[in-house]
Amino acid sequence: MALDLNDLVAPAHTALVTMELQRGVVGDLASLTELRDAAQAVGVPANAGRLCGAARDSGARVVHCNAAFRPDRQGSVANCRVLAASLRLAGDSLDLGTPGTHNIPELDVKSSDLVIERTHGLTPFVATELDQILRNMDVTTMVAVGNSLNVGIIGLVLGAVDLGYQVVVPSDAVVGVPVEFGESVMVNTISLLATIVTTDDLVAAWA
Repeated sequence: MALDLNDLVAPAHTALVTMELQRGVVGDLASLTELRDAAQAVGVPANAGRLCGAARDSGARVVHCNAAFRPDRQGSVANCRVLAASLRLAGDSLDLGTPGTHNIPELDVKSSDLVIERTHGLTPFVATELDQILRNMDVTTMVAVGNSLNVGIIGLVLGAVDLGYQVVVPSDAVVGVPVEFGESVMVNTISLLATIVTTDDLVAAWA
């Protein structure tokens, strides 16, 4: 039986989790311009920004999961093609403390937001304290936004489901490359794991 959306994303037990919505990934300093352009085409930055504002206003938590590497790359291992390509393309644009690691301005990050950085891995549940932080805040529902549906969002959603969270994914606040591939992933994979909504649906629920 489907849960009522208002109950599912009630602010007291819900966190909005953004995935790599950073200047060096999908912003003005992006090295992979194809992903940046796809995110803009779908409206991910603007919709994610609306969701962050609505979540904060309602009292839901906002957590930003970012990639940031040591300049000497200690603790980071290119043990698969996508990590090797990411490190190569990023250059020093995602080094710890550099502007590329900052979240895109559309998110309007506030002091109440939590920012969790990882130096290795493809998903934040594996490589950070994200799970414990969410549990410490009594979160049981995670809203996943960001990129990409090729790898990162799939991993974030799978990790959350495996750990017992309810997951909600707004279809217009996530993206894959090419866009059509991401849409197929939403239909054939994400829909089996999460509740699919739109940004407008969530903003209305949190209002």
